[in-house]
Amino acid sequence: MRNLFTIGEMGGLFRINIRTLRYYDEIGLLKPEVVDERTGYRYYSARQFERMNTIKYLRTLNMPLDKIKAFFENRDTSVMEQILEEQLEETREQLSRLHSIERKLSNRLFQLHYAMTAPLERIERKNFPARPAAFLKKEISQGENLEYPIRELERTSQLPPAMFLGKVGVSISREDLLNGRFHHFSGIFVLLEEEDNYRGEQTFLPEGDYLTILYAGTHQDSAAYYKRLLACAREQGLECSGDSAEITWIDSGFTDDQEKYVTELQIPVVSRTSGGYTESIGKDF
Repeated sequence: MRNLFTIGEMGGLFRINIRTLRYYDEIGLLKPEVVDERTGYRYYSARQFERMNTIKYLRTLNMPLDKIKAFFENRDTSVMEQILEEQLEETREQLSRLHSIERKLSNRLFQLHYAMTAPLERIERKNFPARPAAFLKKEISQGENLEYPIRELERTSQLPPAMFLGKVGVSISREDLLNGRFHHFSGIFVLLEEEDNYRGEQTFLPEGDYLTILYAGTHQDSAAYYKRLLACAREQGLECSGDSAEITWIDSGFTDDQEKYVTELQIPVVSRTSGGYTESIGKDF
């Protein structure tokens, strides 16, 4: 029975790349049984098959090489039990992170599909639940580049930059809306999702009825659409009851084609006879 096998034969038997075997030799995880001093050829013995099998098994469990090496340096059932338990816990944490990413991807795709397929220029009355948001109360002119206020919001709320794509909105105060002043904002916010694991201070876009409209364009084009929403509210016996929410669902973060930008305006409304107003966005700030 053969006892020695070349590195090529070892690779073929275990379906493992020769470069990987050389690396295992380099780090001391699996050194050849014999190295020909004259030719430098590596030879592995049949006695090393069990070790190779163990390495391959642990690698299929995504076990780091340093842990595998530590096991062989102190080979015992208790050591194996410990590294398997550690790997199980790490795998569960990875699954949790992947599930969070899956939900984030689903949310972004839903929002993108909504913005791409929802009818434009049509006023609708929608009821929204209370929506959590991180809010920065700040006077911002409409022509101002929003990147700096976004960085301020990111810094003051300790939000990771990855949270911002497709979830940033600005707000015009109720007072300005009622007085026809549509060219500066009273604050900027980012909508929060459970998957963000945000632990900082937050406020809520109030629950209730909103008149909404989507249009092709950006914040710069909003004035005419605010006028349409407010006129529609008067016709329906409604009045603005709080600050607006203005969200650009598709912007330069998604496309270079400005003709594909889509913005949504949302104005909270109540019946004129109800006498009640919802709280303004960011009122606690």
